Amino acid sequence: MSKGSQERSPSYQRSFSQNDAGTSDDMDKSVENEDAANEVQNSAMGTRATDSARVTKFTKELSGQMVILERLRELAWSGVPPYMRPNVWRLLLGYAPPNSDRREGVLRRKRLEYLDCVAQFYDIPDTERSADEINMLRQIAVDCPRTVPDVPFFQQAQVQKSLERILYTWAIRHPASGYVQGINDLVTPFLVVFLSEYLEGSIDSWSISDMSAGKISNIEADCYWCLSKLLDGMQDHYTFAQPGIQRLVFKLKELVRRIDEPVSRHMEDQGLEYLQFAFRWFNCLLIREIPFHLVTRLWDTYLAEGDALPDFLVYIFASFLLTWSDELQKLDFQEMVMFLQHLPTQNWTHQELETVLSRAYIWHSMFNSSPSHLAS
Repeated sequence: MSKGSQERSPSYQRSFSQNDAGTSDDMDKSVENEDAANEVQNSAMGTRATDSARVTKFTKELSGQMVILERLRELAWSGVPPYMRPNVWRLLLGYAPPNSDRREGVLRRKRLEYLDCVAQFYDIPDTERSADEINMLRQIAVDCPRTVPDVPFFQQAQVQKSLERILYTWAIRHPASGYVQGINDLVTPFLVVFLSEYLEGSIDSWSISDMSAGKISNIEADCYWCLSKLLDGMQDHYTFAQPGIQRLVFKLKELVRRIDEPVSRHMEDQGLEYLQFAFRWFNCLLIREIPFHLVTRLWDTYLAEGDALPDFLVYIFASFLLTWSDELQKLDFQEMVMFLQHLPTQNWTHQELETVLSRAYIWHSMFNSSPSHLAS
């Protein structure tokens, strides 16, 4: 992700639709007063992705011969209707081309290319691998069963085999970082979304044992290419010593100090380092911190952010952390470490997630134009 691409084009606005926030369609980007903040947070946002007006807008954007990505980003920021998610995500990540005439051909070619990569790198005997490659494959094989352990679907042997193929192929083709623990988590939202084109009902009832090898291969290919597109924008998050993550953790600390001085001072007085809890947040993009059924909604916003995502993560994670500002100020060092490693989000619904996102949106509007406090 080049520095130049961090700036959004002027036409892009993160927007809440009128069904979301009770405000006009183009809610002003610089929402700075409490009334607007409360209005955004108090609206019943959990239902908004399926509002008929929103569905109509998505359908209109997706039905043209040429999808206007800026408009799609604006809509997707506030949540994508689940059945539209596979197509919208492929478009937002630049995997599927915006030109509908080319789309089918490009996807067919990319899926074949993935199949070739698997044959070339994965489906070979260990005698043809280097010692480093054997170790990497072993590490991936160890991590796959640990991926989203509280969702039984991911414990199925075939699902873990798919994960292993995607991760190993990605790692071989991205030697600058290779496989880093945490990347296994990042495949899971893609796997669930692309499987949803073939499987119905709750993920708790899903099984891929009856699916054809061709369908599974296409799903894996889509996961592989979308993971690649996502991580292209965060390359230094997973290279040696993970400098990109270290930089964002520092920015998070500075932003929290500016927004909530009392909790910032308390954490500092207790000697709590942000790396002790926030490293995992950036490494796994919060997948381990919230209930899995909310992850795809969160990722709608991530993918809508595009190139600006790493910087916006800082605002989302500040908003997430400060959900518990009052509680944190009552805890000592050891209690804070335990609390932050096991946050009480297990009963969260879309409502709590929308509150985190809307607060991040507002703080970004207020502070991002004066980022001197975030200078590295």
